[in-house]
This record gives sequence, structure tokens and C-alpha cells, in this order.
Amino acid sequence: MSEFLELEALDGIRMPWNVIPGTKEDAVSCVVPVSAIYTPLKSIPDMPVVPYAPLRCRMCRSILNPFSRVDYSAKIWLCTFCFQRNQFPQHYSSISENNLPPELFPQYTTIEYISTAETGPVMPPVFIFVVDTCIIEEEIGYLKSALAQATELLPDNSLVGFITFGTYVQVHELGFGLLPKSYVFKGTKEVSKEQILEQMCFFAGKQKPTTGVIAGTRDGLSSESISRFLVPASECEFVLNSVIEELQKDPWHIPADQRASRCTGAALSVAASLLGVCVPGSGARIMAFVGGPSTEGPGSIVSKSLTEPIRSHKDLDKDSAPLFDKAVKFYDQIAKQLVHQGHVLDLFACAVDQVGVAEMKVAIEKTGGIVVLAESFGHSVFKDSLLRIFQSADNGLGLSFK
Repeated sequence: MSEFLELEALDGIRMPWNVIPGTKEDAVSCVVPVSAIYTPLKSIPDMPVVPYAPLRCRMCRSILNPFSRVDYSAKIWLCTFCFQRNQFPQHYSSISENNLPPELFPQYTTIEYISTAETGPVMPPVFIFVVDTCIIEEEIGYLKSALAQATELLPDNSLVGFITFGTYVQVHELGFGLLPKSYVFKGTKEVSKEQILEQMCFFAGKQKPTTGVIAGTRDGLSSESISRFLVPASECEFVLNSVIEELQKDPWHIPADQRASRCTGAALSVAASLLGVCVPGSGARIMAFVGGPSTEGPGSIVSKSLTEPIRSHKDLDKDSAPLFDKAVKFYDQIAKQLVHQGHVLDLFACAVDQVGVAEMKVAIEKTGGIVVLAESFGHSVFKDSLLRIFQSADNGLGLSFK
């Protein structure tokens, strides 16, 4: 037992079985499936790194590892998962029991590869903050304080964007520090990539490229256009802190018998489309800070009238929430867009009331995002969770790649 505990501490992986089934019949008859619980981004000292791509099974695409059975004379290895026999490529011709490649060393159960096939510059991490302003002044104060602390932990090379929303969606231009500048979108409509390109003047003064550009590449977009909205943290520290410090409650009047006009869905649509235009295929995270239910535009979960109660858990169980299916369908589209772009949606829902996590869940789960629930932006659960995202893997989640 101590041997397995040592392996768990070494690799950060726990398996429900100590032995993988030897036959397909044994695997099918297992009541508890073969699976693994792993610790993402675990810090492993002296991690072995090899300067070539991993050797994959031609059937299930699993990787050659110390548990694979090898026929050195025939230069064949047997996949542990699907039992497919695979031929070693030519550059493994010298393999033998006394001349093993690093991936077959018994102590190298975790290893990193540097693929020579990968070309092009490595994109820095990207963070785009989407902030709800339909909250009371006290909550805005708590949120401003937490965001200011989090931005101090951002890696200097990371790209940062900032969006606020209430009745309207505002995309702040962080690359223009002389005067506060933002682009405003209606909260009642979903925003496409084409509209982002057109309304945010990505091709101002230039000939508009063919439609192939909008399909998900950066061809035709100058770095100057992109850097207006996604700026390295080291270059926009003053502007970003100024925007955060000047955050105010949504100025639009709220009648006494109505809820705040909150366009959460439209804001997330703008953020997803902006990332799709600027940095498709990069490691980007949309970090949404929401303080109440969406009442405006796509993804809304309740009307603005206070006479209509917010759907309860019983309503969801009985399928009697009239806006639920439509909202889920909208967020499923957002999820597909983000997955295609390689981006993540995180949600920080801090409110006594419901904010619509049930509807947004599909987008968060499919993109591998994080959900933090708290009663207030001043609660330690929210503040500590936010900081852990940007702290190193030793002290936090290490998701900022620092």
C-alpha cells in the first residue's frame, strides 16, 4: 500500500485499481471502471523533458509508457489500454532491454515532450474580465478591491481585456491610455464576430479582407488592432487599475417594481467573439463576475418585473421554467464557440439571489471552467478563490501559467 501512496505523491494521480485488467472481458466485468483522479498542473521537481513528440497507439492514441509491453526483437509494443500491437518507428531501431528510451524508464511515469512539429510563436496566457455593474455600491467596492489584488498577480506577459455590463455591454480599450475609451453594444442582442470586426473598427483605414478571415484566424488583423483591447499586463497596469478604480454602479434608472437590467448573456457573447477574432486557439480565459440574475437579452432567466419570481429548483425539476430551455440553448452555442476557439469560461457568482448557474453550467463544464459561489464579493470564499487562480501551483491552482 505504501508503494501506491508514494506513486500518488509523485505523479498526483490516484487510480481505483492497482492492476489494469488483462483482457477485454475482465475490463467489461469491472463494477468500478478503470479511471483516474488527477491533480492538474501538479508541480513535479526534476520533471524529465524529451525533445521529440510522444509515440502514440495507432488505434486509441494512448502514449507509450513504462507499463507498455515491448517485444524488443520484433520492435513492437503492445498498448496497455486497447491491446493494439504497434510497430516502433525507424528512429527507435536501436531500442533494447539495455537501451531504453526515457518514456520506458520505470521511474518516469510522468514525462513531458517537446514536439519538433510545433511551429510558430507561443501565445501568452490571455485573461478577459467580464464584470457586472448592476450591483450595489458596497458590492462594487468589494469587487474593485479583489480585482486590484488579482491583477497584481498577473504574469507580465499575459494579455488582459476588460468588459463591463449592465443595461449595455462596454468593451474597454486598454491600449489607449490618454483618455478612457470603450465600445458599447446593446444588451438585447447576441454579438457575432462579424459585428465585432465591423463595430470595433478592426479594419479602420484598411481594405476589409475576404470572409475567410472571420472564420477563426488572425489573418488580416494587425497587431495594433488587437493590442487596443488585449494588452500585456506589464504595459496596461496604470490604465487597468484606473478602469477598475472608476467602476461605478450601472447608471440606468431602475423602477421600484422592476429588477436591474442585466445583460449577462450578451456580455459573454461579446467576450467570446472578441477572443475568437483576436486570439483563436490560444490559452484564454473569460472570467465573469456576476452579482444577480440575467434579465435582458439572450440567456436571461427571468423578466425584469418583480411580480414574476425567479424559477426555483422545483420549477426546474418539473420543467416549468419558461426561459430555461432557451437560455440553455444559447449557452450551449457559447460553449461550442469557446471549445472551437480553445477558450475557457469561469464564473464567479456572488449574490444572495440566483444568478443562473443552472443555465450557464453547460458552457462552464464543456470548456473546463471554474465556478465559485458566494453570498458577497466581500466574502473570503470569493476573494481567496480568485487569488488562488493566479498563484503558483504550489500555493494555488497555477492557472496563470506563471
